[in-house]
Amino acid sequence: MSDNFDRYVYLTGRTIIGLYFLVPGIFKILSFSDYIQIVSINGVPFPVFSLILVILCQLIFGSSIILGRFLKIGSIVLGTNILLFNFYIHDFWNMNDVINQNHEMQNFIKNTAILAGLLVLYKTDESSS
Repeated sequence: MSDNFDRYVYLTGRTIIGLYFLVPGIFKILSFSDYIQIVSINGVPFPVFSLILVILCQLIFGSSIILGRFLKIGSIVLGTNILLFNFYIHDFWNMNDVINQNHEMQNFIKNTAILAGLLVLYKTDESSS
């Protein structure tokens, strides 16, 4: 029973992490012009190309993590995305407004925790899924 429980916990965790990327990837497609404004305002280089690349990474590797495939590369690619999000989008250190600064700091910390989950997933043996 412990092995089955472990599998369900592992599958649930993978699914939640995968959905964390897959769902926003879909929303970025549906609101593409809004997201172009966000990345442009935040100084992301090559905004259209960068956004398309992020969407593809979120859709492909979010799905692959849910399915338990390509966990190592997916974890690295999505982890890199998080680092870039934190640097460009959640740059609380560049804000003067305390409310927005606190909000972005919270997003930065949350993303850092998700990065930790991806690093743990990277270390997980793919054959155990």
